[in-house]
Amino acid sequence: MALKILKLAINSHQNFSTSPLVTRLFYEVPETVQSLTTYKINTNDFLNDSGEVVETLPVLNLNNNYFHVFVNGVLQMDDTFAYTAGEQGIGSLIISVPEESEIPAGSPIVLEIVNFYPKTIG
Repeated sequence: MALKILKLAINSHQNFSTSPLVTRLFYEVPETVQSLTTYKINTNDFLNDSGEVVETLPVLNLNNNYFHVFVNGVLQMDDTFAYTAGEQGIGSLIISVPEESEIPAGSPIVLEIVNFYPKTIG
């Protein structure tokens, strides 16, 4: 008998939908933040797209999210910040200002959070 490759005779077709939820939060630095400083921005310090004070920071959807931090319009490196979701007084964005860097007074800080909610269709 000749050799042959055996395989399962199964056809599968799945349709998926991903529904992203984008949240953009804004903050303006009141005073210059010097190098080697850990700067904390609390939940209620942020404004949303409508200019309203934020009451809670979004929880990150496990394995289906990403977030970006922009300082003065420039995307920042991952190792310079930490994000903690939560209610007012709990959630925050912490920025570690590296040596020989600073954040000038009046600089905008934008936190963009994208959560995806995948669903199987049909």
